[in-house]
Amino acid sequence: MIYLHPLSDFISSNLIITSAQPNYYYEGKCPQTGEIVRLPRTPLAEAIANSLMQQLEQNHLYSQEGKMYGILLVELPNGEQRVIKAFSGLLNGNSMLKGWVSPIPGREEVVLLETQTLAKLEAIKQEIISLEKLSEREEYKTLSAEYTQQLQALSLHHYRSKLQRQTQRQEFWQTLTDESLKIALEQLETESRLQGIERRHLKRRQNEILQPLQKIITSADQKIAALKQQRKQLSRHLQTEMHAAYSLTNFQGQSLSLQQLLPAGTPTGTGECCAPKLLHYAATHQLKPLAMAEFWWGNSTVEDKIQGEFYGACLERCQPLMGFLLSGFKPNNVEIIYEDEWLIAVNKSSGLLSVPGRYFHNQDSVISRLRYLYNQEIIAGHRLDQDTSGILLIAKDAVTYSQISKQFQKRQVSKVYEALLTGSLAINEGEINLPLWGNPDNRPYQEVNLAQGKPSLTRFCVMDREGDYTRVEFVPITGRTHQLRVHAADKRGLGMSILGDKLYGYHQNIRRLYLHARELKFQHPRVNKILHLQVKTPF
Repeated sequence: MIYLHPLSDFISSNLIITSAQPNYYYEGKCPQTGEIVRLPRTPLAEAIANSLMQQLEQNHLYSQEGKMYGILLVELPNGEQRVIKAFSGLLNGNSMLKGWVSPIPGREEVVLLETQTLAKLEAIKQEIISLEKLSEREEYKTLSAEYTQQLQALSLHHYRSKLQRQTQRQEFWQTLTDESLKIALEQLETESRLQGIERRHLKRRQNEILQPLQKIITSADQKIAALKQQRKQLSRHLQTEMHAAYSLTNFQGQSLSLQQLLPAGTPTGTGECCAPKLLHYAATHQLKPLAMAEFWWGNSTVEDKIQGEFYGACLERCQPLMGFLLSGFKPNNVEIIYEDEWLIAVNKSSGLLSVPGRYFHNQDSVISRLRYLYNQEIIAGHRLDQDTSGILLIAKDAVTYSQISKQFQKRQVSKVYEALLTGSLAINEGEINLPLWGNPDNRPYQEVNLAQGKPSLTRFCVMDREGDYTRVEFVPITGRTHQLRVHAADKRGLGMSILGDKLYGYHQNIRRLYLHARELKFQHPRVNKILHLQVKTPF
């Protein structure tokens, strides 16, 4: 499938991941259960997205228009991991491009209406531009400025004349009498009336010239307002039709239109963002989401986004859909057998790491899964081999971890394992005291080395003999790497490997290692009680 990209298209196999702690969660409330469903944005997802940014940077077509891009790390039914990628809206005028997930179904159903509506919207746009650029607007602006200047100059001249007349009146009252005073004052009044007439004439000429222009402009503005309202109605109608046609599917297999999901109305572009595209595609192609990351690339003149920055689900268009889209999504959980405010104990499955590895391909672990679940830093109190199942103890804080770790170091924790050996053991019980050494040139293989090995002690007893196999209970007194596996397989120990242990002598095709951490007994590090945890052996 051209949409499914191998991780090697983005990152190398020796990429080192320094943390598995998610930096963000896409989340929403499931409409059916009310449960908060969450999908993380992990450092691995961000590394994949950063690689995609480098690819976009090498192609100038992707920087011409700013938009959101996204990647979704998914797991195929066979357990393999792949990457799918998406862009928001259209890219260079196209809704579908090779290598990118297809848009949400529905656009093809309204393509004719969309084409017709877009043509009408373009015609309205051009008419609005034409009305906004009327020559009368510039003419009115120029003439209005000229008349304003003339009125200001005339007003200033009249004001100075008025002050001059006031001075003259005072002089006339002091120097003239009777008929000559009367004539002089009448001349001043006549001058004042003539200036008033002059001002009114100028305003009349201004109105005669500007009012016809103003009527044309007002009529154009009214038409622009009507066109904008018409444009809004056309856009709203198109969006309503598109949202009625667009159908989203979640991980429960439920499909609803955008109109059904958001009956109160939706902003333009809803359903065309990266996150809905990616999650809908995963849900309809039986792909299990592991992590997602979205980022902005290209110019950001409109959306005020920064190129290369990671962003969460947009509040208006994506976030309202998250609860529905993630409904039915089940993250890789672990079986929790005990929990309080300081400790978690889980029943780890065979094949799952206790803690994340250094490289991208071995990030899945008990700790990383619990970090996704709790959204906090937690610490493994001890380790179990990847192929060993059973009880694993985890601390919720550094103080609890330190106290638990000291109990393990001082051998104050009682551990009981159960295993199936590939043979019939002749003796019923005993102990194995063989020092173990890890050859640095052959990791993770451990071997018995009487000279360089660390003291290693295991007690055992036979529980049952089942045909060609022996069921054994192991109690490790020390806690060396692969201690039980080597003590069982080495000829100086029991001389028979644990069923499924391909590293120490069992080479047939068996799906798991038949070794299980069945019991754990220890002093609770924060309260005064002994905890004795037990789980059923799964074989």
